[in-house]
Amino acid sequence: MDFIVGTFYTPRLFTLRFTPDKDIRKCKLEIKHTSDAIGGHSWLSLSSDKKTLYTTVWASPPAVASYKVNTDHTLTPLNSKPVRAMSGYVCNSSTTIYSAGGPTGEIYAIDQSDGSIGPLLQQLEFRDQGAENDGQRSGVAHGDFGGLRHGSHSIDISPNGKNIYIADIGKNCIWSYTISSDQGKLENQQQWLASRKNDGPRHCWPHPDGKILYSVQEHSCYVDILSISDSGTLDLISGVRIIPEDTDEKNYWADEVRLSRPVSGAPRFLYASTRGLEKETKGYVAVFALDEEGLVKGEAIEIYGTATSGGIANAVEPAPIVEGQEDVEYLALTDSEEGYVFVLSFDGSKITEVARTQLVDEDDKTLAAATAVWL
Repeated sequence: MDFIVGTFYTPRLFTLRFTPDKDIRKCKLEIKHTSDAIGGHSWLSLSSDKKTLYTTVWASPPAVASYKVNTDHTLTPLNSKPVRAMSGYVCNSSTTIYSAGGPTGEIYAIDQSDGSIGPLLQQLEFRDQGAENDGQRSGVAHGDFGGLRHGSHSIDISPNGKNIYIADIGKNCIWSYTISSDQGKLENQQQWLASRKNDGPRHCWPHPDGKILYSVQEHSCYVDILSISDSGTLDLISGVRIIPEDTDEKNYWADEVRLSRPVSGAPRFLYASTRGLEKETKGYVAVFALDEEGLVKGEAIEIYGTATSGGIANAVEPAPIVEGQEDVEYLALTDSEEGYVFVLSFDGSKITEVARTQLVDEDDKTLAAATAVWL
């Protein structure tokens, strides 16, 4: 099982191979390839056929980039295109690439001949749009990141390909749009103000049936479960805290929310990860059970303490289900602090680390692992 990991600051992309085993002591994780990259890539998005990779580019000037995924899972650069502010996140349909970062966002067409990034279709503005529900804007422990912690931070497409959701830390809200039939441009902007003034929506993730959206709140360390109406309006159903009750959210910043990959039927579990603001404060991965409609059932099954704070990563990404091991789910977990990439297993009740490797350069300097996508 191969997956790709980018780094925040180094122009390299890593292809890792995870070898699962029913005896978790025999699981293996190794770096199979290192590919030259255009810049540091904080976020990765695969085309549906997994032949093309789209990325953010943390460089000066900032950009988005595309790569061909070769048959041996090495990567060949195709091209890059500029963005006005550092992008925090990219996603793609079969025809269009969407990017959001801080005060602005971009929409590019995909060149159908080779999967590279085509012409600019639309530019998005967030700074002067909508109402504000002020979150915590002071005391940013790890810097501004080009405005990402004070503006839009993620962008995701609904399962039916008709809507876009953008989490905006600065506006303390989620933007929703309709994807028009005009080359994938966005229209009908709506705003959902977060339920707590210190929430800071960071990332969203839709349920496969398209009726539920999950939002991880960077500052309050909650995941909110939102209903999606036929018109695209979002409404709060419930919220769950993703760090232990005896901890102070001011010492953490939540990172990621994802759903398990079911063998059949609806996802059974929700995963959410949190980083420690300081090196000595370890992060967490929380797991919640879901019902068939995507609603959370009760308290967390497990809140697993990670090996490091996670740095500015601690991003969790569920793997495809392994044939013959349907009772176990594997997850990639990235750490920017010490350059580790972990694979965790979850057996329905407990998370266990089953393998790890470390990203280093030729001088044995650790590299800041960012996010992972499974091939």
